[in-house]
Amino acid sequence: MTAYDWIAFGAVIICLLLSCFFSGSETALTASSKARMHTLEKNGDARAALVNRMMGQRERLIGGILLGNNLVNIAASSLTTGLLLAWFGTAGIAYATVGMTIIVVIFSEVLPKTIAINHPDRVSLRVARPIRFIVGLFGPLTLAIEALVRALLRAMGVPLGATTNVLSASDELRGTVDLLHREGSVVKDERDMLGGLLDLGELEVSDIMVHRTKMASLNADEPPERIVHEVLASPHTRLPLWRERPDNIVGVLHAKDLLRELIAVGNDTSKLDVEKIARTPWFVPDVTSLPDQLKAFRRRKQHFALVVDEYGEVMGLVTLEDILEEIVGDISDEHDKAFTGARRNPDGSVSVEGTVAIRDLNRAMGWHLPDEEATTIAGLVIHEARIIPEPGQAFMFHGFRFQVMRKQRNRITLLRVAPLRRVA
Repeated sequence: MTAYDWIAFGAVIICLLLSCFFSGSETALTASSKARMHTLEKNGDARAALVNRMMGQRERLIGGILLGNNLVNIAASSLTTGLLLAWFGTAGIAYATVGMTIIVVIFSEVLPKTIAINHPDRVSLRVARPIRFIVGLFGPLTLAIEALVRALLRAMGVPLGATTNVLSASDELRGTVDLLHREGSVVKDERDMLGGLLDLGELEVSDIMVHRTKMASLNADEPPERIVHEVLASPHTRLPLWRERPDNIVGVLHAKDLLRELIAVGNDTSKLDVEKIARTPWFVPDVTSLPDQLKAFRRRKQHFALVVDEYGEVMGLVTLEDILEEIVGDISDEHDKAFTGARRNPDGSVSVEGTVAIRDLNRAMGWHLPDEEATTIAGLVIHEARIIPEPGQAFMFHGFRFQVMRKQRNRITLLRVAPLRRVA
């Protein structure tokens, strides 16, 4: 080999190394996590700030990298062809084509891209400064190429700058969380909490309230002694107080207020004026969104509100704990009863009480039944069936079989729900 051959051979090696560098850098920078780079930049990492600035000019970045990569690939191929022509004559063209194809594909494409896709953030930080120099070096040429491409696209009628994001930010976050859960990076409880937080803005107080048929309350016309016993027997510290009829709420009795007044009158229940002790009830519309209601709870420093419909009729009650449970799941203390609304059967089906909320059932069973048109599982069956079914009737929708097991008057009280088996 002559001195020229050694120089050409060395130039080919350098070009292949640069091609490897450009290919890996392109993959790493486009696959790096925006959120992680943003966090690193906030923590003072100059390289992360450089990555973010370059990704803000994505077209220029990709154009500069592709320009550099093509230049070194063409240079390597040309030099190799010249060497092999000198060594083997015209057969050297075939040798150069096959040999460079194999080398470029393996060592300049697959190998660096595989490394970069497995460690995108680490590689991005390491290549940030040299890539910034390369992009700046090829800047004028890249701008000229970009202008030419845009002119060609406009001539072809392709709209520019009109990219539409199909998914909202919430949907993107939800998809990311589900993907991380499938990969094992996020456990089910964490996925449920993040999903609950994202769902909060889509829910109203009517979706999570305790319905008036299940609402524990006190009759103000009863003797004070009986009211004291009912308060002590209740697992709740705040109880609505009604007079004449259950929907005529005249106050909210707090257990602590009752105990303080009881001590003040020397434990003589006959001297208690329960309605005087009770606090003024707070009524909220059933269409109030959960984020708004959460802010209202914090602003008023209250944890309890009564829900009314558009006619002012009491529909139920909502508490701060109800909203928090939408995020973190069921919160129970030593006075709460365990959730018994759903029970798995040996055949794989689930016996569900009709009053169980669809959201609670989905979270407990890992299902995805829709809750847009109905709040409870019984309401979902009635909505889909378009009738009030009789015991024994079965329906299939949303990938499940629903069989009515028990009914009281017009209310479905027990259902058997079984996922339908998919036929391969």
